[in-house]
Amino acid sequence: MRDATRVVLIDTNILAYLMIEGDRTTAAQKLFERDSEWCSEAFVMVEFSNILATYIRTKALTRTQGTRLLTEAQTLIPTLHNVANTQTLETAIEHEISAYDARFISLAKHLKQKLVTEDVKLRTAVPSWTISLTETSP
Repeated sequence: MRDATRVVLIDTNILAYLMIEGDRTTAAQKLFERDSEWCSEAFVMVEFSNILATYIRTKALTRTQGTRLLTEAQTLIPTLHNVANTQTLETAIEHEISAYDARFISLAKHLKQKLVTEDVKLRTAVPSWTISLTETSP
C-alpha cells in the first residue's frame, strides 16, 4: 500500500515544465500524478508570471492562454509560503546564490525538505537542499 501523498517543494521551473509543453513536461506530470500536493515560496507566482509574459511577448502564447495558465497554476499550488527577507539575504550570502533562489532554499531549510529544481547552477551551489526531477522517482 502506498503512503499518503507527500508535500513536494517546487521551484518555478518545475511549475513551468508542468504547465508549458516542453522536454521536461512528462517528468513534471509524473511527479504531479505521484505527489500532487505541491508547495512553494510565494515568489514562484512572480517568476511564473514573468515566464508567461515572455511567452506572450514572443507570441509563443496568447494573452488568453497566459492568463488561463496563471489561473490554473494558482490552483495547483494552494500552499505558498513567505520567507523573511533577512533570512533570504543570509541564505544568498551563505551559498553565493541570487536572492531569488535564496527564497526557495530558505524555505527548503525551514521545511527541512529538498527543493525540486532543474536549475543545475542552483543544484551545484546547494546540493544538500536540492533535488532534480529525475531523482524524485519512487
